[in-house]
Amino acid sequence: MFASILGIAFGITSCGLDMPKETKTSYETMTVKKQDITVPLKFSAKLKGQSDVTISPQVSGQLMKICVTEGQRVKRGQTLFIIDSRNAQHEVEAARANLQAAQANLTAAQAQANSAKLEFESNKNLFDKKIVSSYMLENSRNSYNQALAAVSQAKASVTQAQSAVNRARVNLGFCTITAPVTGVIGEIPVRTGDQVSPASNLTILSGNTTMDAEFSVTEALIEESVSAGATQADKDKYIAELPEVTFVMKNGTEYSHKGRVTSLTGVVDAVTGSLGVKASFPNPDGHLFSGIQGTVVLPMTEKDVMIIPQIAVVKLQDRQLVYKVKADSTATAITVTTADTGNGKDVIVISGLNVGDKIVTTGANNVQEGQRVLYPEEAKSEKK
Repeated sequence: MFASILGIAFGITSCGLDMPKETKTSYETMTVKKQDITVPLKFSAKLKGQSDVTISPQVSGQLMKICVTEGQRVKRGQTLFIIDSRNAQHEVEAARANLQAAQANLTAAQAQANSAKLEFESNKNLFDKKIVSSYMLENSRNSYNQALAAVSQAKASVTQAQSAVNRARVNLGFCTITAPVTGVIGEIPVRTGDQVSPASNLTILSGNTTMDAEFSVTEALIEESVSAGATQADKDKYIAELPEVTFVMKNGTEYSHKGRVTSLTGVVDAVTGSLGVKASFPNPDGHLFSGIQGTVVLPMTEKDVMIIPQIAVVKLQDRQLVYKVKADSTATAITVTTADTGNGKDVIVISGLNVGDKIVTTGANNVQEGQRVLYPEEAKSEKK
């Protein structure tokens, strides 16, 4: 038996079969340093036309005609709705008749005043010649003054009648509702034949030649612009120096025109600690509409920060670990906090590492605590 075992062993050796050899896992390392990086900050946003207008009638009446459709692009001054104008037309005609009557009264009053003036002047001449008594002179004077008062009253009546005509004409004009701005028609909740009034909302006209994307940012992000003592000029300068922003639709499509941040609210929300921001985008082709939701991308430059590859970070439950290479070439786990760079391959180290630390990158997921990751011949060829 023993001889057989020896023979088998000898036979295996004599056949020249290779026994398994120990292999060393290959790791890559890097030295942590600081650099600048542009981080695309993303914020959920909702679009709104800069000139969104709620269209409501100024007069009550029956809606006779809807001249537009939902989603239609219209120009300023274009007719949108027509309200029954018959009552308004009757009011115009009645007001014109009253005006004519008032003008006729004014003409009669002026004629009477002229007669009273002639009589008063005649009596004054006769009184100077001692032909008529002072009583007759005073009577003629009083008649003349009364005639002048009647003229003033008649003029006031004409003015009131003219105002009534103008008001009736305006109300008649209100029966034809036109677009106050160029834009796109929103939802139309009314139908032809409905009774409408100034309390009715006919539609919303989105003046969308320029669109505002409204979103919120944290106070810390723009602390420089809202710090205590910052003047409006400081805020305007901060806004002017911000980079152009991009709007990305919900389907991932990037809008072709860049926008700029145009305003920051002056009050921090006590609950969320955020500020409202508006970014304006040109909309020459009318591709953007009010109510569209998407993402505003603001590229912010982070200066002098530590950048490491995502593959160097090992996630363990709620912790993030990076394996730091010690002087004896062994690895030890260091807990770090990081921030996303948005490029899908790097992260910003906020805490846990220092400039000059050497860390494991490729192969970090396979490293064990205290494992040697660098060897003399590998250390020489390490890429800086």
